Amino acid sequence: MMVVEMKKLAQIVTLMIIVSFTGCAMGPDFKKPVVETPNTLRFSDSESKEVVNLKWWELFDDPILYSLVVTALTDNKDAMIAASRIEEARAALGFTKADQYPRLDLEAGARVGNFTGVSRSSTTDKSAYIAPVLSWEIDFWGKYRRSTEAAISELMASEYSLRTVQISLISEVVSTYFLLLDYHQRLEISEQTLVSRLNSLDIIQKRFDKGIIPEIDLNQAQIQKEIAAGAIPLFQRLIANTENALSILMGKFPGEIKTGRDLNQQIVPPDIPSGLPSDILERRPDIAEAMYLLEAQTARIGVAQALRFPSITLTGLFGVASAELSSISTDGDIWSVGGGLFGPLFDFKKSLSRVEIEKERTKQALYRYENSVLFAFREVSDALNEIQTYKIQISSVERKLKAAKNAAALSKMRYDKGVTSYLEVLETERTLFDVGLELSELKQQFYNSYVRLYKALGGGWLTKAELEAEAQKK
Repeated sequence: MMVVEMKKLAQIVTLMIIVSFTGCAMGPDFKKPVVETPNTLRFSDSESKEVVNLKWWELFDDPILYSLVVTALTDNKDAMIAASRIEEARAALGFTKADQYPRLDLEAGARVGNFTGVSRSSTTDKSAYIAPVLSWEIDFWGKYRRSTEAAISELMASEYSLRTVQISLISEVVSTYFLLLDYHQRLEISEQTLVSRLNSLDIIQKRFDKGIIPEIDLNQAQIQKEIAAGAIPLFQRLIANTENALSILMGKFPGEIKTGRDLNQQIVPPDIPSGLPSDILERRPDIAEAMYLLEAQTARIGVAQALRFPSITLTGLFGVASAELSSISTDGDIWSVGGGLFGPLFDFKKSLSRVEIEKERTKQALYRYENSVLFAFREVSDALNEIQTYKIQISSVERKLKAAKNAAALSKMRYDKGVTSYLEVLETERTLFDVGLELSELKQQFYNSYVRLYKALGGGWLTKAELEAEAQKK
């Protein structure tokens, strides 16, 4: 008898599964938003090479820098958190997806006593039962299918979020490394300047002792010496702070960081590819993340709409029961099959408001996606412009440095011959020191403009194979 009834239940369950998966799914289906964008990027160079390595930090050809990036990708705590969020999203997907299918539980109970729940009985009741219970809410309106769609999209978004964290991390490591090289170079300039000014001060002191020059010249020389001496602890402090920041990025305790070639010996990356297409920004993980979050939010509209309609549940119980707790025999098989329906009838538009909430959140997700595209174009345009203008600015400052060196040498000769005052020497030496520091900072900013460009492009430019693939599409 029980076998026959189980077959009937199986037929019912099969029918309900078919109904569930062929039922309607409430809410709009996701369509990728279309954002009108320029065909090419502003400030892209039309006379440059095509092939650029996607592992852009290798383009600087600095083994120390490469090892710092690799260590950061492995040990950085923010990257570990982002990776953990992917596993969390994957588990959340499994948790949500399970709601689409029937659930099998075990139910058991035993009772002994003379109370029926309402009154006292003249006999003592002893009974027990055990049975598996099948329960299932039929996804006729697509509530759980939409929830699963949202969970899948959130999983994809978390994967792109990790990529966003990785690109930001790489960019931060490389830019901090160039800043460290800049501070090292400025420290070296300050130390060299201090040595030069100590020598000058020694000469000025001897001339003053002989009564050849006035005391004001001696005081000015002392001031210039202290300016150079005061710059040394400044840059030593900045170096230590930058090393500490770089250590944390690599997931390590603060400590000294070994550097490779100095700032003047760093290799300039290849020129910007010709005709850089604007659709290259689609590779940016933050844009992809925003799109998948929009897709997830779109699915939640369907979930909210499905909650406005009744939920249909199916339950079944099959097992054995005994009237005697002390006996292992049973009185026979027990079974029960039932269904239920529950849904809102009048809730003062609460269910309707839930739908409106999700629709507004979807609008917000769309605006965030569109805004991420706008910011991407701005960041790329800014970085391309910085590269071009820093090149021009560095050339100008290099010429200024050459002139400052010559002027400093000439002013010393003029002073030694009594042609000019010591004020002219002070001015040329001050200019030489300032220009040297300025050039070092400009070079650091120039290299970091490449870092910002690679980050803005989502990791790098198109490879030759990708360019060929794009050409075939056209």
